[in-house]
Formats: sequence, structure tokens, C-alpha cells
Amino acid sequence: MKVELFDFYLPEELIAQVPLKERDASRLMVLDKETGEIEHESFKSITHYINKGDCLVLNDTRVLPARLFGVKEDTGAGIEVLLLKQQENDVWETLIKPAKRVKEGTVITFGNGALKATCVGTADHGGRQLKFDYEGIFYEVLESLGEMPLPPYIKEQLDDRERYQTVFSREIGSAAAPTAGLHFTEEILEALREKGVHIAFITLHVGLGTFRPVNAENVEEHEMHSEFYDVSEETAELLNKVREQGGKIITVGTTSTRTLETVGSKNDGRFVKENGWTNIFIYPGYQFKAVDGMITNFHLPKSSLIMLVSALSNRDIIMNAYETAVKEKYRFFSFGDAMFIR
Repeated sequence: MKVELFDFYLPEELIAQVPLKERDASRLMVLDKETGEIEHESFKSITHYINKGDCLVLNDTRVLPARLFGVKEDTGAGIEVLLLKQQENDVWETLIKPAKRVKEGTVITFGNGALKATCVGTADHGGRQLKFDYEGIFYEVLESLGEMPLPPYIKEQLDDRERYQTVFSREIGSAAAPTAGLHFTEEILEALREKGVHIAFITLHVGLGTFRPVNAENVEEHEMHSEFYDVSEETAELLNKVREQGGKIITVGTTSTRTLETVGSKNDGRFVKENGWTNIFIYPGYQFKAVDGMITNFHLPKSSLIMLVSALSNRDIIMNAYETAVKEKYRFFSFGDAMFIR
């Protein structure tokens, strides 16, 4: 299957640069995954489309302020570091600019020495392994020195970095937000609970590889980066109960979808307490075993994410929906509008 099949024209002005003033003020495209029928709504109306007995699954990961600006200890040259993945103790896989200046043994200091890092090895795709030294608690040091790593297509500065966190974020570890969750407010979640909708949480720490375009010519040649996930016993039991009672499992975002499909595909569609690393790549032809519907944002052309949503419906229906979204001037990507595929 050619990657070009998932390309589409996107005017640059439709790429949302800042979040809306209110989280739930975004638009919502409701898409019937079988017929392709489209409804245009506001996100607040999501409560009308999820039924009593269904389960909404949210990714509770929290984004690290993972972009650091430091200097080489020996020369004072400026270095930008992006934390990607914690490997062991205080060793992290990172991306560095300019990478050629950082070799094994190079020491980088941040915040007048409040944080130091020593290069202890190289990683895939030109990355570096850094071992950090500090006093106190690492995440507290990072909170004071780091910046939020917004995607490269967002050129504006974020005034309130909590707007790049979901209201239910709690497990620190992502390099990017699970952006479909950004639309939800405590009021919407409470309204769903009052309606009898179950709310479940999983964790998947989002890596930057999730958002990169697929560079292979054929879809099947693409390899996903591994990301850490965790499904609790409480969530597994709830999901099994919902399934047994005939409710639908609706994921919020591609990250929740990939997590449930990773677990469900190993266990004949049932859910178990489990954690580990997943590089599951879902594209048309994949048979879903765990997920019935998904709330998601509008994704980049030729990305693994648009391939995933195409698998939940079909390519023609999704590409037509995206063409409609462009025509109707929906806002795209992280701070953009939402789609409910049901």
C-alpha cells in the first residue's frame, strides 16, 4: 500500500497555532465509520453521542517540560536538548542540537549548574544518551528549567503550559501531549459519569516518533518507535465488564487506541493488567480487537496516525472526511478540532 494514498492538501492557515480560550469550544466532526455520514457539532455535544454503559478510555500521561537549553562546560557553546525516553536511573535518550558538538564524555550544564548532563553514548537517529546529575528531585529541577516541547508546526509561544496538558494528566513521562484529550473539561467528564458512562484510564508515554511523517514509499515498510504503556488491573476489569455487558469501548486518541489494541490483540480481545513497550503499527487491513470508536484530532498528511484512523473506518471514508474538514475550515493538529469516529 502506497504512503501517497494518505496525502491531502492542507492550507497552512488551518494549522492551529494556539489553543482556544475554552478547551471545549472546539468543533466536532461526527463520522459514521460504516457509511461515511458526517455531522458537524461543537465538542460540548460529545455527551450526546456516548451512551450509558459505554466506556471512555483516557490516556493520563503528563508531558515533561522536556526541552532544555544549556552550554558545553568546556567551551560555553549553546546546546539544545530534548528528552525522549528514560532508560535507567538518570540516563535518558535525547535529541540534541547541534548533535555534532556532543560526543561521549561531553558535559552540558543547565541553569548555572543546577543540572548537569554527561554524554555516555549514542542512540538511534542521531540521538545521544545523557546521564544527569542534580540535587533534589529530577522532575522538580526539570519543572524549573525545562520548556514544553511543542510540535515543530506550532510557531507561537504557549502562554500557559497547562494548556498542553489534559485536565486528567498525572503520570509524568511524555514528550508530547495526547492531544485528543485536550478538549475535555472536568464538567464534560462529570456529565458523562452522570449519564452512566464509565471512565477508564490507561498510560502511554507519547514519543515524538508518533508524529513523524512516514518516510517509506510503502506503508508496510514503516517501523514505529516503541513507547511505554501501562494498563492497571482496575481498568482491565472495567473494560472486560463493559464488553460483557454489551457496552462500547471508545478511546480518546490514537495513544489509547494503540494501548488497548496492544493488550487486546495478545489476549483474544480481553484485557489484562499489563505494562511494557509497544511499537504496534495500525493501518488499513488491521482487524480491531478491542476498540469500537475513537475521538481524535485531525492529523498530518502521510502520518501513521491518519493510517490508524483509516483502519478503524476505511481509507476512502477518512480521506473524504478530511477533504470535508479542509473545505469547512476545521482547525488541524494538536490545538485543532476533533473527530468522533463511531
